[in-house]
Amino acid sequence: MEASLRIGIDLGGTKTEAIALDRASGAELARRRVPTERGSYEATIRTILDLVTGLEAELGQSGTVGIGIPGTISPRTGLVKNANSTWLIGKPFDKDVAAALGRPVKLANDADCFVLSEATDGAAAGALTVFGVILGTGVGGGLVVNGRLVSGPNAIAGEWGHNPLPWPGHDEQPGHYCYCGKTGCIETFLSGPALERDFGGGSSAADIVTLAARGDDKAEGMLSRYEDRLARGLASVINVFDPHVIVLGGGLGNVARLYREVPKLWGEYVFSDGVTTKLVPPKHGDSSGVRGAAWLWE
Repeated sequence: MEASLRIGIDLGGTKTEAIALDRASGAELARRRVPTERGSYEATIRTILDLVTGLEAELGQSGTVGIGIPGTISPRTGLVKNANSTWLIGKPFDKDVAAALGRPVKLANDADCFVLSEATDGAAAGALTVFGVILGTGVGGGLVVNGRLVSGPNAIAGEWGHNPLPWPGHDEQPGHYCYCGKTGCIETFLSGPALERDFGGGSSAADIVTLAARGDDKAEGMLSRYEDRLARGLASVINVFDPHVIVLGGGLGNVARLYREVPKLWGEYVFSDGVTTKLVPPKHGDSSGVRGAAWLWE
């Protein structure tokens, strides 16, 4: 088979998605999605193998394979670290997948894949500097400069979610426990589960947004507080990286009011006389992660 595809895999906490793009044009040719077999390392590798071989059989072509995971490969050990899909931690995941597929693979953090997609042909295409945010089960981030992912010696560029929430109020201290072992991380305030925990009553994040739109005072207050926390968190990134565009992804990235309200608030915290950074929703929506994984071979 001719190697004319870019295949991307997005390994999520609840679902694993695969996409095949035309290598030349970037057009989507096929897509598959299956539940993630949580807790089983061997089943995760088998799922990826099945998705790749299935796409290639369907299209009659072979391709490069890029994978986005909720974590990263440690440059020091060559093993997965910082993954909230904890069954991957301490494993040579990229090497094991490459062995199963019989070809090299490229692997990156899922937030890195998201921002690469949006900076390549999405909402931030053409921007010199881009910060991409995942507001979902966790809170991830990634950086792109001049169309290329920014990495570093520790492979943690963009991991803003495991800094403490900036300028916390007395009622936000010491903060909630985070799976990373610290308390008060941004992730424990801005993830979807964090919003749902703070609201209480078993309501989902989508329910809270709907209630606020209907005039529910408790939901409106909770979302307003969330927006201020998001403004503080993003202001700390702007103070360090000063991106031209910030793109929000994940489930909470679908909340339209964030793009209106947060830029009204972050000026109080940004060390500047004005803020021209744009806050935008993703062009490719939930598909950005898997598309960015496919673009890792560009």
